[in-house]
Amino acid sequence: MSDDPASNTCLACHRGAEETPLIPLDYRGARLSICPQHLPVLIHDPARLIGMLPGAEDLRPADHHD
Repeated sequence: MSDDPASNTCLACHRGAEETPLIPLDYRGARLSICPQHLPVLIHDPARLIGMLPGAEDLRPADHHD
């Protein structure tokens, strides 16, 4: 795992790998992490990550084909 503190905590809740599993993300040249609790937010409502994830305002929610 990286020595960069930002990649060792969830970008949304800031919990570390000692508290929750973390999923690594490579985005815009940065190494980030997100926890399983916040992965659905990234997929379905990325606007909620504005201010936490650079460029979140440009992401579109997943299309639902239920």
